Amino acid sequence: MGTPGARAPLAERVEELLSVEGPLPIVAAGDPVLRRGTEPYDGQLEPALLDRFVEALRITMRAAPGVGLAAPQVGVPLRIAVIEDPAPVPEEVRVARGRVPQPFRVLVNPVYEPAGEGRAAFFEGCLSVPGWQAVVARHATVRLTGADERGHALDEEFTGWPARIVQHETDHLDGTLYLDRAQTRSLSSDAAMAEYWTAPTPHGAAAALGFELP
Repeated sequence: MGTPGARAPLAERVEELLSVEGPLPIVAAGDPVLRRGTEPYDGQLEPALLDRFVEALRITMRAAPGVGLAAPQVGVPLRIAVIEDPAPVPEEVRVARGRVPQPFRVLVNPVYEPAGEGRAAFFEGCLSVPGWQAVVARHATVRLTGADERGHALDEEFTGWPARIVQHETDHLDGTLYLDRAQTRSLSSDAAMAEYWTAPTPHGAAAALGFELP
C-alpha cells in the first residue's frame, strides 16, 4: 500500500486536470512523464475520482481520436490505460490485420507476455507522436493480466489488432514509445501514408523504403 503522502500529489494532479471541462491535453514525445514509467495503481485515487478520471480518458481518447490512451499520456504516472476500437475498416484490412471491434475497457496494472511464437508487423501511430507512423513488429498473440477499474482480475488472450493495442498501451506504462520498437526506415508522415502506404499490409513499404519484415 502506498503512503498517504505519496498518494496525495497524484490525486491533486488528477483533480487539477479534471477542473477543466472537455478532453484532457495529450502529452507529446519529449515530455519526461512519457519516459519515467508509472507506479502501480493501489488506491491512490478515491473511487469517485477514479471514475471521473477514467471517463476523462475515454472522452480524450474518442476526441483525439484514438483506440487507446494511457494515463502518462495526460501527465499522470499511474499504471492505468483505456482501450476502445470500433474498427471502422474495410473487409480486406480487417482480414489482413485481424482488426475486430473492441468495447471500451479499462486496464489497471496490466502486464503482457507473448502467447506463441508469431509476430506481425504493421504501421502504427501514437497520439503522443502526432503526424507520424512507423512499422512495428509485435507479438501476434499476447496474454494480458491485471485488473479492471473495479478490481476484478483480468487474465485474457488478445490476438491480431487488439493484441497490438494492448501492447502499445502497456508499453506506455513502462516508459516505452512505439518508436523504440519501430523499423526506423519505415517512419512516414501522415501525408506520405495517405499517398503511398494505404495497402492493408506494409510489404510495399518494406520493399520501397528498405526494411525487413518478420
